[in-house]
Parts: sequence; C-alpha cells; structure tokens
Amino acid sequence: MSACNFFKHLPCISYQTFSRHFLKPQRFSSSSTPRSLFSVSASSSSSSSSSSSFAANAEPFTAPYLSVRIHCPKHVADPFSEALLCFGASSVSVDEEDDIAAPGSCVGSDEIRIDSIFPVDGEVKMCISQAADLVGLKEIPNYEVEMGEEYDWVTKTQESFRPVEVADGLWIVPEWTSPPAAEAVNIILNPGLAFGTGEHPTTKLCLLLLRSLIKGGETFLDYGTGSGILAIAALKFGAACSVGVDIDPLAITSARHNAALNSIQPEKLQLHLVPGENTPLLSDHGQKDEEKSSSGVEVELRKEHFDVVVANILLNPLIELADHIVSHAKAGASVGISGILSEQLPDVIERYSQFLECISVSKMDDWVCVSGFKKANAIH
Repeated sequence: MSACNFFKHLPCISYQTFSRHFLKPQRFSSSSTPRSLFSVSASSSSSSSSSSSFAANAEPFTAPYLSVRIHCPKHVADPFSEALLCFGASSVSVDEEDDIAAPGSCVGSDEIRIDSIFPVDGEVKMCISQAADLVGLKEIPNYEVEMGEEYDWVTKTQESFRPVEVADGLWIVPEWTSPPAAEAVNIILNPGLAFGTGEHPTTKLCLLLLRSLIKGGETFLDYGTGSGILAIAALKFGAACSVGVDIDPLAITSARHNAALNSIQPEKLQLHLVPGENTPLLSDHGQKDEEKSSSGVEVELRKEHFDVVVANILLNPLIELADHIVSHAKAGASVGISGILSEQLPDVIERYSQFLECISVSKMDDWVCVSGFKKANAIH
C-alpha cells in the first residue's frame, strides 16, 4: 500500500486517534509531539496541589503500559513514528541523543532509537511489522519490550518538558516551573495525557498562525483540542471565546485543567467531548447542535459560526473531514490545518483548494501548516 493511500485504508486509525499522539521529546529539544505524552504527554506528578489533584483524579494516569524501544533507520524515523501511532502505539518519542552510536552499542550509526508506549494488550509485533511495511522497510526493526508503570514515564517526560519560547514574547511554561519572562504571554501547561506541549513543530506553527490572526474579539474553534494549548492561546491573544472539541476524554480533562491553570473561566473556553466512534468531532445534524460540554456549559456547535478554525490533527481525518472542518468557519474566515509532513502537502492542498482561497504554507523542520480564507461559495 502506498503512503499516500495509507490513511484512507487504515482501519485502526478511525477517529479515536484524532488527538495526534505523536511525541518527540528529545528532538524538539524535547518535544513532545505531542499529544503529549501519550495521548501523549506529560502528565504531572508536580508538587503543586492543583497538579496533584489532577493526577489523583485521573485514574488512567496510573495504568501500566508496555515500553517498547525500537532501533529504526534514521531516514524513515518520522513516517515510521507516525505509522506506529496509527497502527496501535499510544505515543512515540524519537531520542536524538542516540543519534551517534556509542562504542560497543548495538545501535548502528545509521539508526535512531524510538521509545514508544503501547497498551498492555497491544499487538506490538504486528504494529511494528505493519509500520515497517508501510514505510518500505524490508525487515522488521529490532526492538525490546518491557512492562512499565506510567509514573516512571510521566516523571521522565516532566523532567524533559521545560519552558519553551515559541517566539519573542510567547512562552509555553510547564505548571511545575516559573515563567522565565513574567511580562510575556505565558501559557501555563500540564499536558497530562493529551497532545500539545508547545515543543512540536506543528504546535508552534499553529501558535504563530494564531498570533497573526487574532486581532481581538474573534470566536475560535480548536478542532481536536488535545491539551487545550491552542484554545487557551487564542484567548490570551484576544479572542472573545474559544471552543475546543475532542473525542478523547483524557484530552478534555487535560484541557480543563490547563484552562484553570491560566485562570480561564468555562464560559470563555467551552470544551466539548464527542462520544462514539467514526463520527466527526462536531455533528452535521442541522445548522445548530447544542450539547453539554465537559464543564456543563451549553456549547453551540453551529456551521459558519467561527472567525478562526484550526485543526492540528492527523492526515486521515484532515482529508476525510475537510468539508466538515471548514463548514464551521464563516465565509471569509481563517482556517488553519496542521499535523502535516512536507511530503503530504500536495494531497492536503488539493483537498482544501476547493474550500479555501489565498492559501499559504509555513514550514518548520519537516512539518507544515496550511492556512487560507474560506471561500464565500464553498460547498460543504
């Protein structure tokens, strides 16, 4: 199966993997790519009381997992990591400190180590085999499996997640540290089990896009909110209201906690959990669909309602749900799409050209963010 058809034919990705669980903690200088540790991310066993209660109330945070270390050829590290996530891994971390093999190491100089997490009942060998086949590897990479406890992984990730300066005057600050620049726009974050620490290129690209788009008073939709980082950032930039939607309960828990860390009230940041499988994040039934958000607030999920819409998720839902994602933007509104590798860009441009005009592309490392304005005559 070719890479370009991978996500269309991939049964295991469904929409349960919306919040892109893709972590690269050391590459980014650690980046949790996100979904941040595990769902990805760095949950906290911070010493602060709010952090402690957050971890205590989230039972899945203490669940066991399989820790799988894979030795992968460097040239396919990114697509192989993405494939692992789609075939069953909960998170992946590309450790570039192993970029050059130490004397006596079993890892060749042309290989890189990928640390991954799988559910205890995960089909590890099958997942690795399918991922290897997808990216064109002739042999299954060597790997080791150990049973781990999430506390150890969380602690490790917490240690690697330090304040990130996304741009001048814009910082992402872990809950357990102090802001390096008190006068800056500081987004306080404990990603918990959700994607979005601010270190991954796609998150940075979306943050920079938002800062350029938000002028004050806008309504913002964060499609696949993860840790809530983009929804929170939009409000700090001056948006009047943010709505974050996700299919993962842990993402909603994480986003709600992060909103509280940033003193954001539920009426300003409305978080919506979409139940069920193989359904769009927002309903298409009628022009208006009101349901209870995780905070108990009535959330109006209407078409053509938002001034800015951003979706930083996986390629498959970006392609399959393009018309649905764009439908919630007003005519002429700004729409941003990310979670895209450079080689996937042509497919995304082709898909979204029918809905957006004045399309522009920003790039960071091997990742891109596509943005444009919704056409007045866009059909969806």
